[in-house]
Amino acid sequence: MKRENWIGIIAVGGLFMAILIIPTLIVVPFTESGDTAQVRETPQEFQVEDIPSNLSPFSVKVLRESGKVEEVPLEKYVSRVVASEMPANFELEALKAQSLAARTYIIRHLVNGESISESADVTDTVQHQVYKNDEELRQLWQEQYASNMKRINQAVQETSGEIMTYNSEPITAAFFSTSNGFTENAEDYWESEIPYLKSVESPWDETSPKFNDQKIITSVELEAALGISSISNTTLTKTEGNRVDEVHFGDKTFTGREIREAFDLKSSDFSIQQKGDHIIFTTKGYGHGVGMSQYGANGMALSGKSYKDIVKHYYKGIEISPVSTQTASLK
Repeated sequence: MKRENWIGIIAVGGLFMAILIIPTLIVVPFTESGDTAQVRETPQEFQVEDIPSNLSPFSVKVLRESGKVEEVPLEKYVSRVVASEMPANFELEALKAQSLAARTYIIRHLVNGESISESADVTDTVQHQVYKNDEELRQLWQEQYASNMKRINQAVQETSGEIMTYNSEPITAAFFSTSNGFTENAEDYWESEIPYLKSVESPWDETSPKFNDQKIITSVELEAALGISSISNTTLTKTEGNRVDEVHFGDKTFTGREIREAFDLKSSDFSIQQKGDHIIFTTKGYGHGVGMSQYGANGMALSGKSYKDIVKHYYKGIEISPVSTQTASLK
């Protein structure tokens, strides 16, 4: 082979090796530093634009179950509550309605001076509102995180700064999962009458996977828990929302709420049936029944109703108002 051909082959080979080596030289200084964050990128499906901080007039201090306190901008707090309290695949208008409920709840809580301590405003549990942070939501949703948060953030941003009021005051924005076809008067479950928390029809809930449930216990368990001898002489009375008002076992009387809580029933709309030595509770709905039904809200959204239609159906006589100067002291 001629000398010139050998030279050409060597030159091309050298160029090919250089192409392979140069990118390695560019990457190695970062990987050897031990700081892999400089070369690992967040997967595209996990990237999501957060809510602009200028939409939040103040922050919320959340006491986590770990004992740590997280300080979160208001609208980000609302979005994480919505993400934790309502299925992310619900309709956008239902997510907006939930955003109003979450924002109204925390505004009322803070304006009324109900912070749990000097260092924290609320817990992250059902004692107040369930709250999960980004890390927890990423673990929960995995590859759906970005698409879920994008929709929830949209719902929060499109309602930002809005709360529900009655007589110019933030309302008690109660909500629950699934109705039995009606919501409950506040006074029939909590004993205190609240003018905007009245029983309304909610026929959309029948498609909820949580609409029907059964729980079976032994007769011995029921009798021991309630201090009764049998259920042979049992009568029920109902509330306006078609839930159990009172249960009479002979000369002993219990409220529907007491029975629900004693046996961890999904709803206070229940029937009682004895079969042999077992008692069958059959329930309709899931939750206390007061305020907005989440599955009802989604059903309304599917039928073309807006978030304003939804909240004004479930909270009677309320107004949608801006977060006003009454919150200035919270900044």
